[in-house]
Amino acid sequence: MKNYIAILLAVSVVHALPAHAAAKDCEELKSEIAAKIDAKGVKSYSLEIAAAGAAIDGKEVGSCSNGTQRIIYKKN
Repeated sequence: MKNYIAILLAVSVVHALPAHAAAKDCEELKSEIAAKIDAKGVKSYSLEIAAAGAAIDGKEVGSCSNGTQRIIYKKN
């Protein structure tokens, strides 16, 4: 029963945090994604930040600014 209460309390605290506290900055997220791609040895690619509703030419690999923008990967 104590474990159940502890889990419930932990979930409540996480959901009580403001949404903007968990949102990532787009440039920060773009840098993190670039580091992961570079670590895999990919040489020729581009990452762009686009509005969530915009048509894209590439693959969406992340979202930022509370879902209003997304990170687009294109292989060159």
